[in-house]
Amino acid sequence: MELNSKLQVAIQGGVGSFHEISSIFHFGSDIENVAFDNFSKLIDAVETNELHAGLMAIENTVAGSLLPNYTLLKDKNIQIIGEILLRIEQNLMALPNQSIEDIHEVHSHPMALQQCAKFFKQYPHIKLIESDDTANSAKKIAQENLKNVAAIASIRAADLFGLNVLNRSIETNKRNFTRFLILTNNNQLKTEQTIQSNLNKASISFSLPHEQGSLSSILSMFAFYKVNLTKIQSIPLIGKEWEYHFIVDFTFGDRKVFGQSLDAIKPLISELQIYGIYEKAEKYYHSNELEKGNNLQIEVNSLLK
Repeated sequence: MELNSKLQVAIQGGVGSFHEISSIFHFGSDIENVAFDNFSKLIDAVETNELHAGLMAIENTVAGSLLPNYTLLKDKNIQIIGEILLRIEQNLMALPNQSIEDIHEVHSHPMALQQCAKFFKQYPHIKLIESDDTANSAKKIAQENLKNVAAIASIRAADLFGLNVLNRSIETNKRNFTRFLILTNNNQLKTEQTIQSNLNKASISFSLPHEQGSLSSILSMFAFYKVNLTKIQSIPLIGKEWEYHFIVDFTFGDRKVFGQSLDAIKPLISELQIYGIYEKAEKYYHSNELEKGNNLQIEVNSLLK
């Protein structure tokens, strides 16, 4: 898919979702975000070049790694070209002229409900109901004019769907951040990323024989080359009891030295896959900073159809 039209980005969840907010922070507002209801479809759209790029959550500071999403990347013809870090702020919203005393039910994604559990201990009369997406929960309230029902979602979702924010930032842990990967199989985007970025981070995966000391030998190699491991994640190999696939993130100062470290470990590993070499995210964005004053020019009425 050539970049001769507006950039199209695959995201999970609709407008007002944290994926959409992250996409706008990274790519800007002059793009077309295409929503998918699950990550598998998102990955397929990127790999087949149906869309130029994709954005996928990979880990959260409260919930930990999203292991199914790591698994989706294995053996795919997709490249990580960047990452974005988003401070997740959960907000309670309902129809105008509703107060929290009027609310009987709160709908949202299970992770959002979990992150706000302490807040709702003050309101034992409120029933918490799981849904597929934070933003879609807000949209449903507006579409169906649901009284006595609230949603947990972004401030942007409240703005887009005309809902009143009852309480801002109700999440228990205020150090709630999600890391999103920027993915592509588009040759032009791959080339532009290589030219423009300060490439200082990499994500790879490999398998090891089930032998004593095999992992420690690999880690010693990386230490020798002064490559800094920022994350190591093990995933069980299906059909092979007690054998694991390792996903590792590194930061490095010299790409040539990093390449030498990979050459050094190749005789000791199997199934090496380089997911991407990209620029480490140095800045945290805040989800509540993207409000309707940002001139994104989205017609609210069209969203409620």
